[in-house]
Amino acid sequence: MILQTLSLFYTNEGLAMKQKILNVLRISPFKITLFVIVLSLLLFFLDFRFLRFIELKTLDLRIVSRGAEATGGETVIAVVDDESIREIGRWPWPRTTIAKLVECLKAAGVKTVGFDIVFSEPDHNSSLKTIDELSSAMKIQGINGSAIAMLAKKREIADTDTLLAKSISRAQNVTLGYYFYIGGKDKLDLSKKDIAQRADRISNSRYSIITSSDRNPDDSGIRTAYAPEVNIKIISDAAQNSGYFNSMPDADGTMRWSPLVIKFQDNYYPSLAISLLTQYLDWPMLALNMEKYGVESVKLGKITIPTDDRGRLLINYLGPAKTFPHYSIHDILQGKIPADQLRNKIVLVGVTATAVYDLRVTPFSPVYPGVEIHANIIDNILHQNFLICSSLIRFVDIFAIIFFGLVMGLIITRLRAVGAAFVALIIISVFIALNLLAFYAFNIWLNLVYPVLTMMAIYLGITLYHYIKVEREKKKIRGAFQYYLTASVINEMLKDPTKLKLGGDKKDLSVLFSDIRGFTTISEKLTPEELVRLLNEYLTAMTNIVFKYEGLLDKYMGDAIMAVFGAPLDQPDHARRACLTALEMMDELQKLQKKWEAEGRPILNIGIGINTGDMVVGNMGSEMRFDYTVMGDMVNLGSRLEGINKEYGTNIIISEFTYNIVKEGVSCRELDLVRVKGKNKPVKIMELMGEKKDEGNWKDLIVSFEKGLSLYREAKWDEAITSFKQVLAIRADDFASKMYIERCNNLKEQPPPQPWDGVFTMTKK
Repeated sequence: MILQTLSLFYTNEGLAMKQKILNVLRISPFKITLFVIVLSLLLFFLDFRFLRFIELKTLDLRIVSRGAEATGGETVIAVVDDESIREIGRWPWPRTTIAKLVECLKAAGVKTVGFDIVFSEPDHNSSLKTIDELSSAMKIQGINGSAIAMLAKKREIADTDTLLAKSISRAQNVTLGYYFYIGGKDKLDLSKKDIAQRADRISNSRYSIITSSDRNPDDSGIRTAYAPEVNIKIISDAAQNSGYFNSMPDADGTMRWSPLVIKFQDNYYPSLAISLLTQYLDWPMLALNMEKYGVESVKLGKITIPTDDRGRLLINYLGPAKTFPHYSIHDILQGKIPADQLRNKIVLVGVTATAVYDLRVTPFSPVYPGVEIHANIIDNILHQNFLICSSLIRFVDIFAIIFFGLVMGLIITRLRAVGAAFVALIIISVFIALNLLAFYAFNIWLNLVYPVLTMMAIYLGITLYHYIKVEREKKKIRGAFQYYLTASVINEMLKDPTKLKLGGDKKDLSVLFSDIRGFTTISEKLTPEELVRLLNEYLTAMTNIVFKYEGLLDKYMGDAIMAVFGAPLDQPDHARRACLTALEMMDELQKLQKKWEAEGRPILNIGIGINTGDMVVGNMGSEMRFDYTVMGDMVNLGSRLEGINKEYGTNIIISEFTYNIVKEGVSCRELDLVRVKGKNKPVKIMELMGEKKDEGNWKDLIVSFEKGLSLYREAKWDEAITSFKQVLAIRADDFASKMYIERCNNLKEQPPPQPWDGVFTMTKK
């Protein structure tokens, strides 16, 4: 079975299947985009801690950059500050001072007072202890009457806890603070009775209504407490309300969330801020809305407070410390604070003195009054000024990751490096601008980190892919052309590989063919080693000249050379380059001939044909193997011109198409009008003599030859023969003149049919 499976890969179907698998596995910009998006979504759902930390920091920056916002004005803070401690004494103060504060606030018309302080121990009062000891001694001695009554009155005055309780009871506007112990049994050594007694003291502050559309709502995300640290009984009994002031910072220590509900003994308890508002709003219905996934919201009368599934409110900080008015308790007790600044207010009582500072880390500062955090929460709820971070927003975040990731991937794939970087910057900037707009204008907290990192990763991934691809293409180009192009041309191609357009383009080019005359005869006289050495020496010299003029060495065909000018890089002067290459090849050949003659080796001679015109250039072949070459009729004509040299005894023949381009720079003589094999239309052919600057060497020869050619076409045979003999007087071995003299003599004996066009028809290639 295994052998059968393996053999399948060697069949046509197996190879096709293998190719499909390779295509699927092949990396592409789109696959990079999809991979990054999927990875980002996976990290997003797993709530990767490091990225979560960064996102929280960006939230802080958004809150701070937004600046301070105006408060509603309902909440003020009475602070135990340095001035108060200086004037009243060290903290904690006697309960009589707190009682006086409660009475002063009530007299000023304060709507409700909340203590960010817990009175968990009786007030330490030495006078009370002395009175109790005297009373006991007098009772033992049997002393009664007015002395005992007087001590009883003194005791009432000295019992500061009772005095505070009476003040709270009379005020009817106090919400006491307490806190929960969160953790296991080992954190507190309390009996069940102790815990039950403490639970009884906060029983007036539970969520009385629990609503849910699900029969079994999930409360596993809600913080669970083991026991509360509560106010002493006499003070607890005096207050109508209470709420915990537990703070639960994020992993970096910053307070961003406030737990609005804590579970204790199968009951749910509200925070100090919620309890205060319940009293401030005249006891509206307070409900905890639970769903299958956890807490959905808290409802306070008509106000719906959004929370996360753990019952936490995202705090919308309105500004730095003292955004809410801070009043020194000493000033309040001295009557220095006008009553209208306190009337109908919510007053939070807390500590800000340096020695006992209730420090918290917030987006605005690492030193922020803890009591003012409650003020922010109260203001957020009263004015429904919430930072929105709901499950719906989570879907928006997912959409942003996918949408902006795809936009980034699809657009930059089509751009070059500079353009891609510019567009990537624009896309990321647009997203950040939209994100900030949503936050500043609508208080919507959209995830910033994941979409931005997704876009950056896609940009970097695709850029890296393009870089590797370009390097691979450069390596491929260098490997493919190092034996066909000069190094300077290859370097230019590597700077911009797009100049090498593969697959076939029609371009105006020049093609050069050269071939050794009588090579077969020469090869028969040499041993294989001698033949190879001779041929390699010749081909090396000729190839170097092609490379000198930045031509493309298309191929070697035995002893023949084919070169192209004008591709793969554009060369506007490709025809001139081809002609100069041919002339220098002949010069170099003459040097080699002298060398070979001195060495007693065979003398090689060559013919060169050059043509210019439209040709198809590109990679020709199959997907497995191909060559970069040129094709077309103009290429074939170039090959025919190389062969025509044999007819005229010349070395370099160019077509009229090439001549029309280079005639200002080179000297040529017209040889004939020929009809090459396979073509009906005649082509004027020219012998390339040399550069224009050297024209004096053969000017008379050209004039006499072209005069004879003109007479020949007019069928003036004798006059033509005379002109050609004048050429022979200049150059005795001019084969073309001898050929025309022979033609004229033949045509004199056998005149051509009329009308005669003077075209010579080639019968062989």
